[in-house]
Amino acid sequence: MLRNRTGLVLLTASAPAVWGSTYLVTTELLPPDRPLLAAVLRALPAGLLLLLLTRRLPKGSWWWKSLVLGALNIGIFLALLFVAAYRLPGGVAATVGSVQPLLVAGLSAALLGQRLALRTLLAAVIGITGVALLVLRADARLDAVGVAAALGGAVVMATGVVLSKRWTSPAPLLATTGWQLVAGGLLLVPVALFVEGPPPSSLTGENLIGFGYLTLIGAALSYALWFRGIKALSPTEVTFLGLLSPLVATLLGWIVLGQQLTALQLLGALLALAAVALAQLRPRRKSADPLTPEPQQVRVAASAR
Repeated sequence: MLRNRTGLVLLTASAPAVWGSTYLVTTELLPPDRPLLAAVLRALPAGLLLLLLTRRLPKGSWWWKSLVLGALNIGIFLALLFVAAYRLPGGVAATVGSVQPLLVAGLSAALLGQRLALRTLLAAVIGITGVALLVLRADARLDAVGVAAALGGAVVMATGVVLSKRWTSPAPLLATTGWQLVAGGLLLVPVALFVEGPPPSSLTGENLIGFGYLTLIGAALSYALWFRGIKALSPTEVTFLGLLSPLVATLLGWIVLGQQLTALQLLGALLALAAVALAQLRPRRKSADPLTPEPQQVRVAASAR
């Protein structure tokens, strides 16, 4: 049982780890200054591919639920992320976004009736501190609109995580994932056309490789693993795994781009990992009678694609 849970956590963690590679792929392989185009081509083709494979459409209330979840988890989230990325240094945006586990904790208590534990709050503070040390720069500038967008992105993603746990789809996982990707991608299309204009008339081989990676690995596979984790684990356990994204992005910048790492960044990486590990720990349960099975207790939730 423990081994199965560990494997599930590791598979779920691979999603934010893949998302951490998005910055490198975007800067090295994709057309410049087209983040919304990248978001559309990341979500919409992946969703259509999953719909083609599963041949399942939403039924009943899942038409509007898919639209809501797709907007929160993908469409609105990526649009706000785009605004934050353009108006803030990456370190500020990532640090503001790292409050997401704390937001999920509060939403889980309000919407799922789950208890907010001191361990979760401690892990959230450690995680925010770790991300700040990892990516925040001393000369980082603040912009009110950018900070609001980054915080808004954290809020909508946190809401999407909790609602994904609250609403259990009767359809297979890949079908539900496809519905959300299509809904989020369609919402992004008019925004991308308005802000960036039509797509470039020609794409290079590197561009196609980059878009292919974002579609197949960065969306279809990673979102399926992410939503599978949300279904099987608590929102708290899942959302803290999102701290791996800035960690992987920094690590790839060091390995691939030759960027320097300071002692404070290394400390931040260790703190971020400590927060992830602390959030995955389960409290020990005591039973009055060792021969009597323990009643199932409500686990703490709080949390983060």
